[in-house]
Amino acid sequence: MAKGPQPGDPAPDFELEGTDGVFRLSDQRGRRVVILFYPGDETPVCTKQFCSYRDRADDMSALDAVVVGISHQDVASHEAFAARHGLTVPLLADVDKAVAKAWGVSAPVLGTRRAAFVVDEQGVVRHRHVHTLGVDFQDADDLAQALAALGPAAPAA
Repeated sequence: MAKGPQPGDPAPDFELEGTDGVFRLSDQRGRRVVILFYPGDETPVCTKQFCSYRDRADDMSALDAVVVGISHQDVASHEAFAARHGLTVPLLADVDKAVAKAWGVSAPVLGTRRAAFVVDEQGVVRHRHVHTLGVDFQDADDLAQALAALGPAAPAA
């Protein structure tokens, strides 16, 4: 049986410090949220992943969703990573890995497994993709496809 929330399950709430300040998932109700768990700042695949989002900023902003990255490094590490590469996706610090554990993506050696989740406007997980090896990632097209599968976004309340 898979650990962590599956499509159709309520998304476990969390609050983490990040490069854009404090982020609380429950504060995003009424908006779609894309959560990108990743193993680490300045690692080859993670750098390629987040630089691809930077390079496709127009496609990412067209997603009509809040997008955040989460790994176990601290905010200072995330700030340095974002500054060095000009990253555009806010990065959240899950230092104790509690959020990764709640979402079923904590890994003994990596710390955090690469994964992408889409949470709908009501706080329900609608898409879950956990990478087995973590050598690839969900690009802007994959994220757009996952969001499109949800149908039109609900009008803002």
